[in-house]
Amino acid sequence: MGSTSEKKVFTVLSIDGGGIRGIIPGTILAFLESKLQELDGPDVRIADYFDVISGTSTGGLVTTMLAAPNKHNRPMFAAKDINDFYLQHTPNIFPQSGDSLFGSIASWMESLTGPKYDGKYLHSLLNSLLGDLTLSQTLTTIVVPAFDIKLVQPCIFSTTEGKENSLKNARLADICISTSAAPTYLPAHSFTTTDDNGNSRSFDLIDGAVAANNPSMLAISHIIRETAKKNNNKLEEEEEEKVGMDGTKMLVLSLGTGEAKHEEKYNASIASKWGLINWIFDNGTTPIIDIFANASSDVVDFLVSTIFQSQHHKKNYLRIQDDTLVGNESSVDIATTENLQRLVDIGTKLLEKPVSRVNLETGKYEIVEGEGTNAEALLNFAKLLSKERKSRLMSQ
Repeated sequence: MGSTSEKKVFTVLSIDGGGIRGIIPGTILAFLESKLQELDGPDVRIADYFDVISGTSTGGLVTTMLAAPNKHNRPMFAAKDINDFYLQHTPNIFPQSGDSLFGSIASWMESLTGPKYDGKYLHSLLNSLLGDLTLSQTLTTIVVPAFDIKLVQPCIFSTTEGKENSLKNARLADICISTSAAPTYLPAHSFTTTDDNGNSRSFDLIDGAVAANNPSMLAISHIIRETAKKNNNKLEEEEEEKVGMDGTKMLVLSLGTGEAKHEEKYNASIASKWGLINWIFDNGTTPIIDIFANASSDVVDFLVSTIFQSQHHKKNYLRIQDDTLVGNESSVDIATTENLQRLVDIGTKLLEKPVSRVNLETGKYEIVEGEGTNAEALLNFAKLLSKERKSRLMSQ
C-alpha cells in the first residue's frame, strides 16, 4: 500500500501462530477477500489493502503467502487458496504416528532426543515455493518475528529493514522456516546473509511465538517507529508518534488461531506434580508451548484493546478469536484429515458467531451486544478498507 509516512489512516493485519490451526484465520481471510472483491473487482487481493501484514509462526507463513510476489508481481496466493495449502501439505509436515500405545511411546521418546518432526518436508516445500525471493520484494510491508537463540533476543524481520539493510534482507524461505521452528516440534534454523561489501551476518533462530505469538503490537510499533523516523522536525515527529496510539488513525484486524477452552485443558493439582518431562510432554501435548503461546497472544490483545477502548474507537480494532477449542482441535500438529476438516468447520462457524471483545477486567472474551456477527463486522471492515484504498488511488 506504500510508504507509511504518506497515510492518514494506517491499516494493519495481524495473524497469530498456531501450527495447523492457521486454517482458522485462513478461513476468515478467504471470506474477507471475497467481500473486498465484491466491492472492488475480482482481481484485488488482501495485500492491496494493508500497509503492514504481521504474522508469527504459521501466521508468518500465511503473511508471506499473501505478500510474496509471483511472476506477474501479484500475490503468490489468493486468500481462498490458503486452506487448500494447509490441507495438502500439513499431513506431510506433521506426519502422524498413529493413536496406538506404541505410537505414543515413540513420540515421547523422540521428544527426549530431538524435535518431534525433522522439518525436511517443510524446508523443501518453502525453498521450492519461495526460491530466492527476499524480504525486500514483498508487495506490502510485512513484519515477522523469530527468536535468536545465540543472542537470546527477538529478531524481527520487516520489509522496511530488508530494503534498508542488506544484512537483514533474508530470503523469505529462511524467515518462514525460522518463525515456524517451534521448540520440541521442529528444528532450529540457521542461515547467513551477506552484503555487497562482503560483510556477513549469521542467524540462529527458533519460532517467533516465544516472543510474540500475537504480533499485532509489533506491527503497530513498526508504524510508530517508521513515521517518526521520516520526520526531521521535532514538533512534527512528536505529532507523528501519536499515530500508533490514536484509534482514529488505525484500522487493525487481528486474527487468532484459536485456543483451548478456558480452564479445561490443564489444572493446577496435576501441574503441581509435573517435572521437566511433563511440562514438555503430557499425553501427546506440550504444555509449556501451549501456555506461553496463548499467554503471549492474550496479553497483546489486552494491550491493543486497552488502546482502542480507552480512546472510544474500539470498532477500529477487530480481534477474531475462538477460545472454545477442545481435544485434538486445540493441538498445533495433529494433522489428520478429520482434525484438519474440523478446523475448517470451526473457522466457518466462527464467522457466524457474535463479535466478542476481551473484558479488560477478566481477560475473557465476551459477546458485544449490537455489533452483529464476525461476518458482519468483517463486511464493515472491508468497506472501510475499500474506502481508504479508493481515497489513496484518487489522490495519486
